[in-house]
Amino acid sequence: MSPSSNSSGLDPLELSQALIRCESVTPIDGGAQGVLARALTPMGFVCHTLSFSAPDTPDITNLYARLGTGAPHFCFAGHTDVVPVGDRTAWSADPFAGEVKNGQLYGRGAADMKGAIACFAAAVARFLAKREKAFAGSISFLITGDEEGPAVNGTVKMLEWAKQRGEVFDACLVGEPTNPTTLGEMMKVGRRGSLNVRLIVNGVAGHVAYPHLADNPCHRLVEMLAAITRDRLDEGTEHFQPSTLQISSIDVGNPTTNVIPAKAEARINVRFTDAYDSKGVERWLRERFDRVGGNYDLVAQVSGESFLTPPGELSRTVAAAVTRVTGRTPELSTSGGTSDARFIKNYCPVVEFGLVGETMHKADERMPIADIATLADIYEAILDDFFSAPR
Repeated sequence: MSPSSNSSGLDPLELSQALIRCESVTPIDGGAQGVLARALTPMGFVCHTLSFSAPDTPDITNLYARLGTGAPHFCFAGHTDVVPVGDRTAWSADPFAGEVKNGQLYGRGAADMKGAIACFAAAVARFLAKREKAFAGSISFLITGDEEGPAVNGTVKMLEWAKQRGEVFDACLVGEPTNPTTLGEMMKVGRRGSLNVRLIVNGVAGHVAYPHLADNPCHRLVEMLAAITRDRLDEGTEHFQPSTLQISSIDVGNPTTNVIPAKAEARINVRFTDAYDSKGVERWLRERFDRVGGNYDLVAQVSGESFLTPPGELSRTVAAAVTRVTGRTPELSTSGGTSDARFIKNYCPVVEFGLVGETMHKADERMPIADIATLADIYEAILDDFFSAPR
């Protein structure tokens, strides 16, 4: 089904439905980016399908579309990939039908974030219609199929590709579902960093009745985990809540009761503020592990460094548009997980604002159709203000 047009441009609900009907579970595109490209091309966007590969990761299809060649350049960024639906029997509607029931649009991606992408397009269509397609500057869409996956062949490589072409971004808005319960209550101006740690404590196996002939790694692992859960990394900073540390797994793999194992392992995730970088968090952990002592290995993998877009012109523009449309003043937050904004922040100021995230990744993911209409109005207001600002 092709989304219909009306006097004010694309219908964001119909485009949301068309996108949801594409089963684009990472890394499969399912035709979603083609649906979006067909909506953008009649507006004058030049669309590029970008496929990237890397060892041990799935190939990913991405879409970059740009209208105009001049400055200022405003970018809408997001992802068409979605997480798996899980247990289909837990859904009251087909997760890929885009069904509307009781004023709610149901489907995987309704909140995260096909609804926002549809609102991007609808807002641009209205913006252009008011100006008969004449405005000073450029608008682009940076849309990946790899946000819910390893994020190796998506946004980060698209940005590198754009830089090599001489593309310069002046501002970017990511359409992640930033609002906890009500549209207009929160936008993101940064994100905490995320560090995944695998701690392997090495010992010497032996008989439990002769512990003096062995070295029990479980005992030292327990001490090490107690040391890092007892102390807080920080008390938070001006724009960040305190860093958090969670132990997500403890494994020994010992099938018997009378053998001291040779090693014990734990997995840890740290979400950290701008008081640290990932190396600083790793040092903090090692200091506490070293106090316990013994032979251990630590493997750390950073998902993203903490970052902040300081309150300024972009955040003021977005907040003013939200307030004008909804009557609410959005909180400038850095809460939640990571997003592809962690890559974009290296190229231009970036903020995030989208729909309500209460049902994202859940069965019966859904969104009030009234919120979809309102979000399109907000994005249109952002474009109006951004391209009207003196420079």
